[in-house]
Amino acid sequence: MPATLRRLVTPPLFFVPRRAAVRLLTTASSATDLEQAASGVAPQDSFPPHDPRVPVTIITGFLGSGKTTLLNHVLREQHGKRIAVIENEYGEVDIDGSLVAAQQRGEEDIVMLNNGCMCCTVRGDLVRMLEELIRKRRDKFDHIMIETTGLANPAPIIQTFYMEENLAHHLRLDGVVTLVDAKHATRHIEEEKPDGVVNEAVEQIAYADRIILNKIDLVTESEVNTLIKRIQRINTLAQVQQAKLAKVDMDYVLGVGGFDLEKVESDLLMEEKNSNHVHEHEHEHEHEHEHEHVHTEACGHDHEKCGHKDHDHSHNHTHDPGVSSVSIVCEGALDLDKINTWLEDVMNERSDDIYRTKGVLSIDGWDERFIFQGVHSLLEGAPERNWGPEEKRINKLVFIGKKLDEAFLRKGFEECLVSPKAQ
Repeated sequence: MPATLRRLVTPPLFFVPRRAAVRLLTTASSATDLEQAASGVAPQDSFPPHDPRVPVTIITGFLGSGKTTLLNHVLREQHGKRIAVIENEYGEVDIDGSLVAAQQRGEEDIVMLNNGCMCCTVRGDLVRMLEELIRKRRDKFDHIMIETTGLANPAPIIQTFYMEENLAHHLRLDGVVTLVDAKHATRHIEEEKPDGVVNEAVEQIAYADRIILNKIDLVTESEVNTLIKRIQRINTLAQVQQAKLAKVDMDYVLGVGGFDLEKVESDLLMEEKNSNHVHEHEHEHEHEHEHEHVHTEACGHDHEKCGHKDHDHSHNHTHDPGVSSVSIVCEGALDLDKINTWLEDVMNERSDDIYRTKGVLSIDGWDERFIFQGVHSLLEGAPERNWGPEEKRINKLVFIGKKLDEAFLRKGFEECLVSPKAQ
């Protein structure tokens, strides 16, 4: 393992710059942290009760999905929140002159609105504009919303907030909100791309923490239900809310906590609910579909011991977008060195294909649960609360990504378990 470690944002988050490798569990920023990590004791600054940094929400979605409509709601309504909306250079936010309190023209247009929000059109470097907002207008906003272009993969913007140290000091990612056009989403999801090219509409769903299924008034209830199942097969971690004209409560898109370690457990509970929902739907239609369930020899068919949640079922009437969720639920304690090595190897080999990761792990010899989340090779994690005296020590791990080999991932994870005799 390379000696150079780089701390990012809030402790204890680390990035190991070796072919995208991350060593998650035993790295530490000081001797004290290292001793605490080795003993399973969380550093004192883990899970700070208040993070003073400005939360940032990324708004993404395919062309025509309703991003602009959502941003117009934000800028026009009296919701009592001071939000800086950053629209992309092709943005079409329509600001009524009667709502404008002040306006600044320049390389970036900045419009102050009567409801306390501001709208900024970025035509140059997003990082530079964010730094300008922090330096010159920090007292004017409490939250930032960034609109991506319709064809944009949100990953580079997400990674910016980890890799740009100045931004990371002042800003924190709150979540990715993806709008999905209920009328045209199926066509976008099923669009076949050349080999090696990922479908942008599918990627936008895969990275999402919250999804707004928009324009439901243009389709039938049956079509809505079918589309929700397709979305959940791609991303079982995200919440889905139906909408007309992109009308949702501001609390659904703000305060998401999609990158907060404190919310990993609740996200995994949502994943379990969503994946069960998908399976119930699929088993109701067994007579119509062919199912491909992958079981590994290490786990047999003991669903109590190691849960099988395959989200790559084959449906002969739809095109497989190649992006799916893989969930591993397994009781037992993990060998610290083995799980570190396995995670590092997975990220070395597949980091480009693994979009989001979240997990709760049971480490042999630790009283605490270890929780983590990540985007590609950037992982952050920390010891959390103690396992309860009667609580089963169940590991839960979710990967969202492209062409994931579930059997390979599951087998590698199970090989990190400590045998009962060794415990």
